[in-house]
Amino acid sequence: MNLFWDILKAFLVGGAICSIVQIVIDKTALTPARILVCLVTLGVILGALGVYKPFIEFAGCGASTPLTGFGYTLAEGVRKAVDEKGLIGALTGGLTGSAGGITAAIFFGYLFALIFRSRPRD
Repeated sequence: MNLFWDILKAFLVGGAICSIVQIVIDKTALTPARILVCLVTLGVILGALGVYKPFIEFAGCGASTPLTGFGYTLAEGVRKAVDEKGLIGALTGGLTGSAGGITAAIFFGYLFALIFRSRPRD
């Protein structure tokens, strides 16, 4: 039963985040690229304020999967690397902290590009 509640929380929180972003897309003149940058930056800021970690602990993948979660993961990687390696960690920590997600995105993107054929839009 606990698994059911964890899945439900992740679904509701992730859905709420995506719904809010969809409203921003529909109601503003912001480009998708600017919205993407805003979401990643928001994740970094909320992580720095200590707000996003409890949010992830509550919602699990519902909070860590959207772009705000990616920003949080980058910031946490930088924070840990700076604590361990000093200032050079500010340059390497973000990639180290998010390497698994980046690798998965590249791998599956390449895999699906091999499997499916792209077609030009009409």
